[in-house]
Amino acid sequence: MSARRSLARVRDSADDDAGASQTERALLRLRELIVGGELASGERVPELALVERLGVSRTPVRAALQRLQEEGLLEALPGGGCAVRGFDEADIHDAIEVRATMEALAARLAAERGVGATLRHDALQCLQAIDGLVAEPALSAAAFAKYVAHNRQFHALLAEMSGSAIVRRQIERVITLPFASPDAFVMVNTSGPQARDTLVVAHAQHHAVMQAIDARQGTRAAAVMHEHAQIARANLRDALRSRQALHRVPGARLIRRVGR
Repeated sequence: MSARRSLARVRDSADDDAGASQTERALLRLRELIVGGELASGERVPELALVERLGVSRTPVRAALQRLQEEGLLEALPGGGCAVRGFDEADIHDAIEVRATMEALAARLAAERGVGATLRHDALQCLQAIDGLVAEPALSAAAFAKYVAHNRQFHALLAEMSGSAIVRRQIERVITLPFASPDAFVMVNTSGPQARDTLVVAHAQHHAVMQAIDARQGTRAAAVMHEHAQIARANLRDALRSRQALHRVPGARLIRRVGR
């Protein structure tokens, strides 16, 4: 290969990397604008204005818009362009159900296929960290924040324990919806006697699914994860009853509250 051709390939690779980086930056920032409520539900997303606002060219912006349509945060308009999608209670229930189904599949595959020592160790370390948090008689705001971080980590490890790149990608895709992530409604109940109790129940289910995986009980592991999703559904109901609680939910401004 000539030196000139080699240099051209290096430049093409660098250009590709730069383009991918710009697209990722545009995607992350645009998702923040939507979930944070700066772009309201039903609002048309102006491509040219985003180019200036995000400081990137039109190509990365278009790629980011396409990705967010695929994720479900944006919807195409009949005349062209796209708008921020709104979600009603049924939409959120469906998103939680999809996550529950995929995580149940991940748990079943983990039990049937077995889990490597390193992954299992990481999962148990995560559970032990949560053990220390829920052992306290009351949880502070800082403890809740730590719970959210460890809970998110455990669910990510569960997806990885499936041993399936396809399953892992599908879980990653569904949790991009703000209401379908494992910690979407954790912060709804952060005070009162039920706050800690709910986390204790959820964490007992974390241990139960690991025990089922260790015992190679695939059906049991899947059933635990389906049951685990009931807590998210209950928290959703609580959030929809209280405007104050709903404000603690990421992306709350995208939720259409019927009759309110």
